[in-house]
Amino acid sequence: MTDLIFDYDGTIHNTMLTYAPAFRTAVKWLSDSGYIADRDYSDGEISQWLGFNSTDMWSQFQPQLDRDITERARIMLGEDMARRVECGEGALFEHAEEVLLQLRDCGYRLIFLSNCRIHYLERHRRVFSLDRFFDRFYCCEEFGFIPKSAIFRQIRPELSENIIAVGDRFHDIEMAAENSLPSVGCGYGYGSAEELSAADIIVKDITEIPDAVKVLSDKYFT
Repeated sequence: MTDLIFDYDGTIHNTMLTYAPAFRTAVKWLSDSGYIADRDYSDGEISQWLGFNSTDMWSQFQPQLDRDITERARIMLGEDMARRVECGEGALFEHAEEVLLQLRDCGYRLIFLSNCRIHYLERHRRVFSLDRFFDRFYCCEEFGFIPKSAIFRQIRPELSENIIAVGDRFHDIEMAAENSLPSVGCGYGYGSAEELSAADIIVKDITEIPDAVKVLSDKYFT
């Protein structure tokens, strides 16, 4: 059996649908409160933070602010996203469901690994019925927000011998490289070409993942 470790946001979930408006609301609160200068942020500037855990994101985005201020902004953003997901504003990428079901039908075991918090995982697991696709779920909060590469080393005994990583950000490709895993870089997500340059295969559309996985399985595991 081959396990596929999937990133979630930007790989399966079209996160900008809820993240961009929630980000702009939180930033407006910061500027209206006088904590930061007022300015507009493009979708490209906002999407660069997807894939980071929320604590790291705020500490890097506004490092000059006191921790209690960024924590209030973090909570505000998270609650806004949660409300939008519950109201039906969120979505998986088009064809994501078909791709994940196709992979399961082909005998792969799908593993969820995200730099998210537990409540985020559980909400999305319920709203999008993710148990249809995934056999195991892991999120960084369960491991004290350590990097994915370190999380992988902790969960490795629970996984199959053959493993392929699938993701759109440097966190996913670094996890694969540091643990000698073949990887699929998702070029349709939120990472740059440079971030994905070390991936074995880069796909431009989610529908290309099954073929990419088969190529890597045949190359490394047969």
